[in-house]
Amino acid sequence: MRLFVLLMLALAAPLANAGARDQLDAFGAGMQGMAADFRQRVYDPDGELLESSSGKLQLRAPRQFRWEVVEPFPQLIVADGTHVWIHDPDLEQVTVRIQSHEEQGSPLSVLVDPTELERQFKVSEAGQADGLAWLDLDPVKPAESPFEKARLGFDAKGLVVMEMHDGLGQRTQVRFSDWQRNPAVAADTFRFTPPPGTEVVGEKAQAAEVMPLAD
Repeated sequence: MRLFVLLMLALAAPLANAGARDQLDAFGAGMQGMAADFRQRVYDPDGELLESSSGKLQLRAPRQFRWEVVEPFPQLIVADGTHVWIHDPDLEQVTVRIQSHEEQGSPLSVLVDPTELERQFKVSEAGQADGLAWLDLDPVKPAESPFEKARLGFDAKGLVVMEMHDGLGQRTQVRFSDWQRNPAVAADTFRFTPPPGTEVVGEKAQAAEVMPLAD
């Protein structure tokens, strides 16, 4: 299942008459954390639905997030600030990756670090459609990017939709709802300990030596 593992977002202040770029620039003001529900769909080149999933997102600036798929099959992704842990309960397996590798080429990395915007992407206003203001992000180095084009759609309250188009013609769409700004979260929300009996693959040795960011 294709998932966005890099969702380091902030909640936009209401900007009823602003363009998409203005709303993007407003992201992050006064934000230390947030939570939302999401629904993700993957479409083939003909527009046929291939995959659908839903769940909950939590994040804390600058680098921690929790992406939990609830339906149709449970899956958990936790970024603790140094590593990304991907847990598939049905497979009893955890894949560990260095977080900096996960961040490369993400269209949402610019929401955490605005200085990356022009360095990584060619940015253009895409006008209004479906009641949203759209912003197009085209990779500056297409050969090094996992996608050909990304789109962000905003309404008056902030980010509503993220879309990514890959080289095979597939389109992945994520819709966000019920944003909560600076919610209270449990201390262990952005930490992950593999359950007993779970196989750990990937950057296992490094992950064991590196502690998560302090609360």
